[in-house]
Amino acid sequence: MSLSDAVPLVLVGAGKMGSALARGWIAGGMPADGLTLVEPAPAPELAAFATSHGIALVAEPPAAARVLVIAVKPQVIDAVLAGAKRAVGSETLVVSIAAGVRVETLADRLGTGRVVRTMPNTPAQVGKGVTGAFAAASVTTADRAIAEALLAAAGLAVWVGAETDLDIVTAVSGSGPAYVFHLVEAMAAAGVAEGLEEATAMVLARQTVIGAAALMAADDTEAAQLRENVTSRGGTTAAALDILMAPDGLGPLMRRAIAAARQRSEELGG
Repeated sequence: MSLSDAVPLVLVGAGKMGSALARGWIAGGMPADGLTLVEPAPAPELAAFATSHGIALVAEPPAAARVLVIAVKPQVIDAVLAGAKRAVGSETLVVSIAAGVRVETLADRLGTGRVVRTMPNTPAQVGKGVTGAFAAASVTTADRAIAEALLAAAGLAVWVGAETDLDIVTAVSGSGPAYVFHLVEAMAAAGVAEGLEEATAMVLARQTVIGAAALMAADDTEAAQLRENVTSRGGTTAAALDILMAPDGLGPLMRRAIAAARQRSEELGG
């Protein structure tokens, strides 16, 4: 399935995430004349992108989309869906990246059960994200293939078997980049506490996380084995891991954090 099979595509909401997807689709070979961006107040960068590629940039959704992508914040979803309904026909696939908005809500407001609900994360903005996706029962095999092709512009797509699993996806990967960023903050702060200059400690912490991520991307070895490969018996890494892997260490702390994020996702979704 190619990106050409997704046109005409209407993208409602071309903020950071939406525009990142659009750029990925064009780079991946989607015909520019098959893409319409709906953004009432486009940023200058978005307007320049649309103009340079000959992409339609409008304030209201047009009619007759093969695929309708909803990429807006949940706070404005009611007004957005009311306007987007005109783009939904009998063959339209709806792909939503609106956090917390349930399939039932999308289907009721848009008049179709062909809905794929997704949860991407912010590294999608550089094509390195991971997106959890759930397909409603009415989604066809062809619809699913089209959704996979579209989500590939953001990075990796992982399908889940139940919509409630997206609350866990939100807790693990949707919110996950913030956990990693905070880890960098904590490592740098610890380095400062031990005597390093603040700028030096931040460079070391930041590049360590970037490098470790690149190593994981290049090596299919399990994370636990990669950890063991760095750890010499009785060495400095082992001393640190004795703290991080203690009964009250990082593992239990992360479990509590993920559980709190999942619970909040459930609450926000109603």
